[in-house]
Amino acid sequence: MIYADNAATTKMSEASLKTMIDLMEDTYGNPSSLYTFGQKAKEVLEKARADVAGAIGAQPQEILFTSGGSEADNQAIITAAKLGAAKGKKHIISTAFEHHAVLHTLNKLKKEGYEITLLDVHENGIVLPEQVEEAIREDTALVTVMYVNNEIGTIQPIREIGAVCRKHGVLFHTDAVQAVGHIRVNVEDDNIDMLSASGHKFHGPKGTGFLYAKKGIRLVNLIEGGAQEKGRRAGTENVPGIAAMATALTEAVANLDAYKAKLTPVRDKIIAGLNEIPHSAINGDEVRRVPGNVNFCFEGIEGESLLLLLDDKGIAASSGSACTSGSLDPSHVLLAIGRVHDVAHGSLRLSIGEDITDEDADYIIKSVKEVVEYLRGFSPVWRDLVAGKGQFIL
Repeated sequence: MIYADNAATTKMSEASLKTMIDLMEDTYGNPSSLYTFGQKAKEVLEKARADVAGAIGAQPQEILFTSGGSEADNQAIITAAKLGAAKGKKHIISTAFEHHAVLHTLNKLKKEGYEITLLDVHENGIVLPEQVEEAIREDTALVTVMYVNNEIGTIQPIREIGAVCRKHGVLFHTDAVQAVGHIRVNVEDDNIDMLSASGHKFHGPKGTGFLYAKKGIRLVNLIEGGAQEKGRRAGTENVPGIAAMATALTEAVANLDAYKAKLTPVRDKIIAGLNEIPHSAINGDEVRRVPGNVNFCFEGIEGESLLLLLDDKGIAASSGSACTSGSLDPSHVLLAIGRVHDVAHGSLRLSIGEDITDEDADYIIKSVKEVVEYLRGFSPVWRDLVAGKGQFIL
């Protein structure tokens, strides 16, 4: 089986898994307790906080542990919105291809009277700093732009966007769930005020994540109760999970150069192979993307059928089409970069990991070619296109 859906979730690393199991067996105290069992857990928790902070160039006190990226996104955006509203600023800028954790939170705020500007995304899947600067107004409370798109893998000019926000005194948040652990991230160098990340995207456990909030930002609580996390998030901390996440992140950051060196040529090989399929197109910039992401559209087929047949061939992948989650709507990300509905339905995302081989890449290329040809063989849409009854788009 070739697992090529690492953007959805990753397998826990051996070191991360060992950390978690060891702590579940031996360090099960409540870190808020004063006795030895509790204080031992507290030491582990704070070491994890320092390790996570060091991995992104932050200070330990600027790290808040969460249940994942979605919670972190929600808390960052709601915090900025409330801080802005207190100063009479209720305008927020984001992009049309953000993760739904961001978009749905913005929709909620819109119902509460906030004005939301969603920037258009260029065909190559990149948002420009100039677009952000043009959209900033006197009442802008927040700019939130994802670091790496979760579907097409394009890397945004975060440092430049952050500099624009600093220039205008606007808070800047980035959903870095697909960036942290995959490319080098430094919150100071990148001019980031708040950042969200999720452990299971870089070989840590599910249910773990963190929010970086620059010193001086007073976070608005989503969860009330105890005084954990310095009163910013109630609930007894998941010490084994948090420590396992920190282990995974430390390991990932230490191996970033090797990760890039191995995955980039394999990624490019797959892109070159899939480009040979007639009436296909890569989604997003071919170069400015994370090392493990390949995303294509194939005209005349449906993404769901493509996934099921690839699964039969032992390849686990995903589609940009939301039909796999019970909706007939194509991916909002692909629509945002200009793909029409019919083409966006026939999409494929391959997110490869460190265990990929050249032989795996060859098999993926061969299999996708075979499945696309097979599906087109009985597609009425494809028959009409070939017969000249319609016009090819790709």
